[in-house]
Amino acid sequence: MEKRKIINDPVFGFINLPSGFLNEVFQHRYLQRLTHIKQLGMSPYVYPGAQHTRFQHTTGAMYLMEEAIQHLRNKGNTITQEESEGVIAAILLHDIGHGPFSHVLEDTIIHGVTHENLSLMMMERMNKEFGGKLDLAIRIFKDDYSKKFLHQLVSGNLDMDRLDYLRRDSFFSGVSEGNIGSARIIKMLNVVDDRLVVEAKGIYSIENFLLSRRLMYWQVYLHKTSVAAEKMLQNLLNRARELTMKGVEVEASIALHYFLSGKQSTGIMTDESLDYFEELDDTDIWSAIKKWQHHEDFVLSILSKSLLQRNLFKIEMSNEMPEQKRINQDMEKIISFFGISKQEAQYLISLSCVSSNMYSEKDDSIDILYNNGDIKPITKASDMLNLELLSREVEKQIYCHFRFP
Repeated sequence: MEKRKIINDPVFGFINLPSGFLNEVFQHRYLQRLTHIKQLGMSPYVYPGAQHTRFQHTTGAMYLMEEAIQHLRNKGNTITQEESEGVIAAILLHDIGHGPFSHVLEDTIIHGVTHENLSLMMMERMNKEFGGKLDLAIRIFKDDYSKKFLHQLVSGNLDMDRLDYLRRDSFFSGVSEGNIGSARIIKMLNVVDDRLVVEAKGIYSIENFLLSRRLMYWQVYLHKTSVAAEKMLQNLLNRARELTMKGVEVEASIALHYFLSGKQSTGIMTDESLDYFEELDDTDIWSAIKKWQHHEDFVLSILSKSLLQRNLFKIEMSNEMPEQKRINQDMEKIISFFGISKQEAQYLISLSCVSSNMYSEKDDSIDILYNNGDIKPITKASDMLNLELLSREVEKQIYCHFRFP
């Protein structure tokens, strides 16, 4: 038997690296690319310790998947070696479609293609390289395999993706509210009628998990400072794209320049587009920003300098957007202060909204299994949670504008 190598993970301790075919997946350039993409994008502006990568998260999710498979097998659930390899490959590859500052990129220079779609396209490319060895992993990823609970382990309310990123992001950000009991949740998992259930002893861990997820979203993922930085980066990339498409020279890596040139059609990712996307990581963006701070275009220069010097947009998050009169006044101040046009000033203001919905029972309910065989959804089993609280979509209006000296 091949001796497996180990790594020391700061969250879970020693983790066995995969062997055999899974080692080929682990070593693939698509997965290794994630070592150059930070998991939390702009969050280090708020939490300086949050410097971990998507590769670290993927490795943690792989570890949790192996733990889940072992515990489910110990409870008499049949998971063949082929299925085990398939579901582990699926969790290893679930994030390969993320670009640098993932959702920022999806809203600016890459149009109409989600990171989930990109992950699937890249998995299908890898499958050709591997001669079809990823067929089962892709079927599980797409929820096109007979054992539906395997897909739930990859993408569901209690998937290994969430169980890792909540705990990992909590660890590196220092926000203790996200420190969920992932080990206990996994030990309490079982399968009934081809669906994941949680044994009743684990109900308090599930309550903590759901509340932690809600807190982490508003304290970390949607923290107003991180959002302000993201809005600045979005405006910066949109300005760079506008200038490039007008023929203005905007220095960037070959891969970034391809997307700034508008060669990727909305909703379409050709083989050529995917080739260039595979080369993008955080280095492309930050090296471009360092160059753009010296660009002759005022907007490109000031937004780049501001991101590098942490002079972030002033941001307001509330239930209602400010009155248009006030927005117009702020616009006039910017135009007058910098002596720029209204079209240029629009890049120094941002209007948008964010929303979060922590739990959707309709999509994939979390079910509690009692000793007598009864099964209840968490919303009925819990005496401290209710469906209205968990599933209510919280929406905030965001107004950002440049801070004056």
